[in-house]
Amino acid sequence: MTTHGKAATGRSRVGRLRRTAVTGLSFLVLLVSGVGWVYLKLNGGIDTFSADGLSGDRPPGSSMGQNVLVIGSDSRAGGNSELGGGTGAVGRSDTAFLLHVYGDRKHAVAVSIPRDSLVEIPACRLPGGAWTAPKHGAMFNAAFSVGETAEGNPACTQNTVERLTGLRVDHTVVVDFAGFSALTSAVGGVPVCLPHDIHQRDLSPKLPTRGARIFAKGPQTVSGQRALDYVRLRHGIGDGSDLGRIKRQQAFVASLIKEVKSRGMNPTTLLPLADAATDALTVDPGLGSADRLLAFAMSMKNVDLHNTKFVTVPWRYEGARVAIVESDADALWAALKADRTVDGKDASGRRSAERDRTDGDSAPSAAADPLLGKGISLAVYNGTTVTGLAARAADLLRSRGFTVTTAATASRQDHVSTVVEYGPGLRNDAEKAARLLPGARTDASDSAGIRVVLGSSYTEDSSATTGGTAPSAVPPAVADEARSADDDPCADVPQG
Repeated sequence: MTTHGKAATGRSRVGRLRRTAVTGLSFLVLLVSGVGWVYLKLNGGIDTFSADGLSGDRPPGSSMGQNVLVIGSDSRAGGNSELGGGTGAVGRSDTAFLLHVYGDRKHAVAVSIPRDSLVEIPACRLPGGAWTAPKHGAMFNAAFSVGETAEGNPACTQNTVERLTGLRVDHTVVVDFAGFSALTSAVGGVPVCLPHDIHQRDLSPKLPTRGARIFAKGPQTVSGQRALDYVRLRHGIGDGSDLGRIKRQQAFVASLIKEVKSRGMNPTTLLPLADAATDALTVDPGLGSADRLLAFAMSMKNVDLHNTKFVTVPWRYEGARVAIVESDADALWAALKADRTVDGKDASGRRSAERDRTDGDSAPSAAADPLLGKGISLAVYNGTTVTGLAARAADLLRSRGFTVTTAATASRQDHVSTVVEYGPGLRNDAEKAARLLPGARTDASDSAGIRVVLGSSYTEDSSATTGGTAPSAVPPAVADEARSADDDPCADVPQG
C-alpha cells in the first residue's frame, strides 16, 4: 500500500473536516463522463492499496451492473498541505459514494452514505496482519481510520459497505481534494447557486465577526479554491447539517458532470481533466493500471446526464448521529441488486442478452438458472400475516434447485424485510437465495444451515427479469429526492 506524506499544515481541524467532504467528487465526475481513454497518455503511476484486508466472506456479484465505492481522504501529501489537508497522523474520511452502474451501461446512480451513519463495522485487518472484532453501532467514517495509519483503511470501508448493502463492491477508489480543486479549474469553472450572501464566518464559525463577503447571492461560477469553499460550506446555509451539505455536493457534482460533457470528448479538453482527477488517486489492484481504468471508464461512456442520478441512503436522526432506515435502505439495495432504476425501469441489459441468446452468443443469466440452488438446503418461514406466503416462496426456491426442508410460520408475523440467515461458511449459498427474493438481505447467524424469514416486502409476482419475483422498487422517499445530472443547479438546493 502506498503511504502518503506526513507534512504538517497550519490549518485547523475544522477546515480539514469541511474540506474532506469534497474529496470523492473528482473521480465520480471522471467516471460517469466517460473520459477514461485519456489515461493512456498519463505519465507516472497510479497508487494502489493492498487487497489483503478485504473480507473472505463477500457478497457474490448479483447483477449485470457494477458497484464502485468512492472514498474521500484527508491525506496531507502533495498539494493537499497547501489546501488545508488533515493535521492529524491518522487518515480520515468524511465522504463516501457507492456508484452503481447498471447492466445496460446507460444508467448510473450515486448513493451518498452520511459520515455519521451508525453501522456495523465488520472484522478488519490491521497493519500488522491481525483482524479486529466487529463493532456495532459505530460511525461509518470510523471504518477508514481502523488501524490508525496515515493512508487510511479503504479495505475496511469496503468491507463495511458490503456488510451494509449486501452488494459486492467491484472497485474502490480513494481520492483527495487536491485533484478535485484542479479538476474544477481545468473545466473552466462550475455553475452553482446560493440562496443568499455568504461571509467568512459562515465558512469558519470560530471567527469573531462575520467578515467579508465571499459568495454573492444567486447563480455564479466557481473553480479551484472557491469551488472547495463552496462545497465544504455548511454553516450559514440550509439547516447547517452535514445532510444538507450532501445535497449541495450532489448538485455540484451534477453541474460539474454537465460542464464536462458540454466541452466535448476530445484529447485537447479531456487530458487536463484526467491529469487533475488522477493527481491524488489510489485504487484497488483491479484498477491499478491505465489500461484497466481505460477499459472500465469506456464501458460507461453511454451513461447520459438525465440517467445519472444522485440519492442519499434513507436515514433518520438518532441523537447527534444518523440511523439508517433499514426497511427503506433494504429496498434500495434490492433495487440496485436487480438493476432497477430510481424511476422503476429495468436497466439490467438482460433483454439485450436475451436477444443475443437467440443467436447462441450468450449463456442464460444466473438468476434464471434452474439449477441455481442445486445442493443447497434451507428452511422458509412466513414472517407476515399473508396466508400461504411460505409455501409460495418455497415453490419458487425449489424451481431454482434449492432443497426446502421446512415451510412454516415464523414466531413473529411483523417482519418488514425478508432476511436470509446463514451459518458459518454459507454466505454465498444464502446470497443465491436472496437474489430470488425481492427486498431480501443476508445476515450471519450462530445457527447452522440457512433460514429464510419472509417479510412484507416480499410479493409473489412472476417476472422474467428476476427469475420469478418482481424486484422491490426504490422507496418513494428516495426516488422523490433524486437529482439528475441535467437538473438546474439552482433547483432543490438547501436554502437559508
